[in-house]
Amino acid sequence: MLRSLTLPTCLISIISISKSFLSISHSLSLFFLALSVNPNDLLHCTDPMNILKIFGFGANKPNPSMENSAIAQAPDDDVPAPGQQFAQFGAGCFWGVELAFQRVPGVTKTEVGYTQGFVDNPNYEDVCSGTTTHNEVVRLQYDPKDCTFDTLLDAFWARHDPTSLNRQGNDVGTQYRSGIYYYTPEQETAARESVEKHQKLLNRKIVTEILPAKKFYRAEKYHQQYLAKGGRFGFKQSTEKRCNDPIRCYG
Repeated sequence: MLRSLTLPTCLISIISISKSFLSISHSLSLFFLALSVNPNDLLHCTDPMNILKIFGFGANKPNPSMENSAIAQAPDDDVPAPGQQFAQFGAGCFWGVELAFQRVPGVTKTEVGYTQGFVDNPNYEDVCSGTTTHNEVVRLQYDPKDCTFDTLLDAFWARHDPTSLNRQGNDVGTQYRSGIYYYTPEQETAARESVEKHQKLLNRKIVTEILPAKKFYRAEKYHQQYLAKGGRFGFKQSTEKRCNDPIRCYG
């Protein structure tokens, strides 16, 4: 005689909870999609009050047509320390990119910020809105006696996927685009030659933009050397030169 099968009460509860979780996850995905919000921007936001701005509440999002874009589009006229040269790269979220360059011998200073946009003096939430066209970048100073620009380009290519348009991993948006922003004709030439070299190694088209360095807006203090200071979880990551420890993107 066949006996009817009955699932244990605890298993039924687990199945019910799992279905509810999947339903909630699906609803949240649709919610973020409808509002054109990138969930990763919420993870990057350290000030709870600014979360409302990401959802479009509060102050109006920047409108480039209302701003003096000529200032933002002007050349970067900052001056490096004596004997040093500037270089500037965009390769996704600037936290991990900065740490990668901090480890390069000959790099003497790094700072993260925003550039290539049309709005003067943007903040992080402005850039995350996607309306300012800024890119998250690392501007570094290096000693040309100890580090060549080609060495910096090697670190740049190794850090990200240059064939991914406006995206690196789970980070999606124009602020995560691949870019080399040059300060001298020599840097421009080296960048273009490097693109040609690396394109031969890839089966997808490189989408890295190569443009003159424009005005650099230093990002908020909490973004600077973020991973070296411990990141989101408080675990400091090494900035020792030639360190090859895996970089944990968010800490």
